[in-house]
Amino acid sequence: MTRTPVWLLLATSLVLGIGVLAGPAFGYIDPGTGSYILQVAIAFLIGLSFSIKVFWKRIGAFFRKTVSGKKGNSRDAS
Repeated sequence: MTRTPVWLLLATSLVLGIGVLAGPAFGYIDPGTGSYILQVAIAFLIGLSFSIKVFWKRIGAFFRKTVSGKKGNSRDAS
């Protein structure tokens, strides 16, 4: 069994202590926040689809190799 470092215990207790002692936070969400969140979500989806498009051959080769279970049996689509 390994011992937990002292600095890790200190840091954890400090973070938890600050969380317990913190007072209420009165936050304000601007009306434009919803459109910003929507823009970020759309940008994420477009970036994800572009990444899949760029790396499609590698992704397909990985799954073909995984499903067949044999190395070197994957066909090259080019």
